[in-house]
Amino acid sequence: MTAQDSGTAANQAQRAFTRIFFDAETVATQEVAGEPRFWPVELVDISLQGILIRILPDQHIDPDSPVEINIHLGGDVQICMETEVVNQREDCLGLTCRHIDVDSMTHLRRLVELNIGDTSLLERELHALT
Repeated sequence: MTAQDSGTAANQAQRAFTRIFFDAETVATQEVAGEPRFWPVELVDISLQGILIRILPDQHIDPDSPVEINIHLGGDVQICMETEVVNQREDCLGLTCRHIDVDSMTHLRRLVELNIGDTSLLERELHALT
């Protein structure tokens, strides 16, 4: 096992939330010099705790400022959350959820529930959020 492998194993052991690989139209918004900047980003995965996105080389997201995320699920259904950058590796940013409205949390919970198929695991993850 290499140092990189043990680091990955440690990250997996610390991760208390199931990641769902999911593809949906996603937009990151961040205030830059007092003006909102909008970037279409690639949603890599999502969990009850946050998301992983991939950005383009010309996109710069300030890791020290909040990032609004809008994930369009179809029609007028979307998940909106305020996040902050917790890690960056090359073109991928890990964002943790700092605030999410009730409707968005309901959609996120249903998305996770449909993808993990284990109600007890979902309840354990929801309990870990409190």
